[in-house]
Amino acid sequence: MSQPAPHSVSVEIGGRTLALETGKIAKQANGAVVARYGDTVVLATACMENKPNEKDFLPLTVDYREYTYSAGKIPGGFFKREGRPSEREILTSRLIDRPLRPLFPESWRNETQVVGMVLSADSENDPDVIAVTAASAAVYCSDLPFTKPIAAVRVGLLNGQLVANPTVAEQKTSLLNIVVAGSEDAIVMVEAGSLEVSEETVADALQFGHDQVRKIIAVIRELHSKINPSKVEVAPLPFDQELAKQIERQYGERLHDALDTAKYPKKESYRRVGALREELLATIPEEEEERRQLADRAFERLREKYFREDILHRHRRPDGRAFDQVRTITCEVGLLPRVHGSALFTRGETQALATVTLGTKEDMQRLDLLFEEEAFKRFMLHYNFPPFSVGEVKFLRGPGRREIGHGALAERALLNLLPPEADFPYAMRLVSDILESNGSSSMATVCGGSLALMDAGVPIRSACAGIAMGLVVEGDNAAILTDIAGAEDHYGDMDFKVAGTRTGITALQMDIKVGGITIALMRQALEQARKARLQILDIMDQTLSSARATISSFAPRLFQLTIPTDKIRDLIGPGGKKIRSIIEATGVKIDVMDDGKVHVFATNGDSAEAALQMIREVTATAEVGKTYLGKVVRLAEFGAFVEIFPGTDGLLHISEIAEQRIRDVRDELKLGDQVLVKVLSIEGNKIRLSRKALLREQRDKQRRETGGRQ
Repeated sequence: MSQPAPHSVSVEIGGRTLALETGKIAKQANGAVVARYGDTVVLATACMENKPNEKDFLPLTVDYREYTYSAGKIPGGFFKREGRPSEREILTSRLIDRPLRPLFPESWRNETQVVGMVLSADSENDPDVIAVTAASAAVYCSDLPFTKPIAAVRVGLLNGQLVANPTVAEQKTSLLNIVVAGSEDAIVMVEAGSLEVSEETVADALQFGHDQVRKIIAVIRELHSKINPSKVEVAPLPFDQELAKQIERQYGERLHDALDTAKYPKKESYRRVGALREELLATIPEEEEERRQLADRAFERLREKYFREDILHRHRRPDGRAFDQVRTITCEVGLLPRVHGSALFTRGETQALATVTLGTKEDMQRLDLLFEEEAFKRFMLHYNFPPFSVGEVKFLRGPGRREIGHGALAERALLNLLPPEADFPYAMRLVSDILESNGSSSMATVCGGSLALMDAGVPIRSACAGIAMGLVVEGDNAAILTDIAGAEDHYGDMDFKVAGTRTGITALQMDIKVGGITIALMRQALEQARKARLQILDIMDQTLSSARATISSFAPRLFQLTIPTDKIRDLIGPGGKKIRSIIEATGVKIDVMDDGKVHVFATNGDSAEAALQMIREVTATAEVGKTYLGKVVRLAEFGAFVEIFPGTDGLLHISEIAEQRIRDVRDELKLGDQVLVKVLSIEGNKIRLSRKALLREQRDKQRRETGGRQ
């Protein structure tokens, strides 16, 4: 019997309490859970349509939103309400979707939606992993056919110690940032970025994270027992065994042959398989829709059966490679003449064109984050997957969730290898256009991106390569596959992408479709991935092993100087008028830092030197004892005011104009005269100048040169 609502449970994770509550708000949803961790509060809801649809796949939609009110902010810009999801919101939606999707029944066809909303953000506890746990609890504690709860934690590495759910501030110094999602008996998803951490440390973090996950799942089950929901019954997909056997007898040999990508290229293999499917369906009248569907399902399962039998029992991959063999790799750099850096990376039938563009501070992306007042992104990696890369015809649209996710993974792999902004103050945009695809285009992006950055002259700490691993498992029989191609990704049980340098791992992403994959098996996969990564790095090094000494002649070159901080206002001018005039006159770009550093970016030295000279004139500061060529701008009875540089005048007293005594300033000077003067003293804003001192020094010098003769 269920108990009266609301219901709540709690558990301590990482020294803070995670509380889950249901039955108080959003009660018309099929399931709704509010998760609180510190002062961060996330609402997750789950809803379903009452009837299945006609689609032959799981129609699951996951949406996650971070409302600015949760952090006490009003959205910036003209429209004062949230618009399309940000990149972070899209990535978190994927973080929720990936571990949940494989745990729904294969036959579930009702439209299903999971929504995560951040209601309160305390700037310490990241809501993304809380949203994954809350979403799982909402689905599990509802009547949806979801019977295996999962949970998620973030694992950090601080001062050599693994910690659960490091704070937002701690994440910035952590050597490891890994999100582990799992059920009681297995890890189902991993998303990680790290600072060249070893495989052994990553495996330890996975074990540590899974231990924390089990603690959370225990209280989710406790919450479920308080509600005791009745689950929707879902019948398995209909399957005709006799029809399947008939199809295997009639088409099996030809299908097995068509799947051999060692014999046929991917496109030809797919064409042959498609032709066989059409031949099969042509034997069944169109009005027998149900039988056609059963035949199509049997054909697809036969295709999967051959793949798995070949791997596990015949120890043969579709293209004939050894389990640890990487496909043929070719690399080329500098192939595009006008871009700042370029590389073409080809591995088998996967090809990525990576290009790098260098920019200035104004090219950096401004981020509107819950946790920070203002943040800028200096490195942007954009991944594009045009339809021709897989021989398809589709509309070219903006990037979808998959493209954003792949780009974020590759960006995370390269980000920590970039030079500090103080040493290389450029904005960097890396674009990866996938020109061909047959598995692991995101890891090809990492390899091509690393080469393109070095070709652009970006002094990255080390070259970086990525490899996609796969796993096929059945009971105690398991096969780990290196550099998986399309079919191995589709029919395998794990998609495991690892990127890193010779020293260690910089990014990792894992999606597991089945349970029972042990940490020991993951350690083996990590080691096999390490060997492949080193092999790829050896090939990349033969093309380009380090960053070029100079950047492209078409890239903006950096010239810098330092001005007094109290002169920053003078350089910028009222409403930015002065700095704009310098930019318009010289065609350069200028970045002014709070500490007085000024960066001038120009494509030619003459423009840069002209801009630097104008900046020096605007921001110059008088120095005692230094000589200046000034201009007389005002005359008075007691002396003349001389402008020693624009905007800065000094007083040349009548007694300091000439060596002899003069009665009238106008006897020696007139407006507009150019005159050499020496700074005698500076008192506040008052500068005392002398011409007499320079005349005396000149006379003394002449006397020394003539031996004292007059």
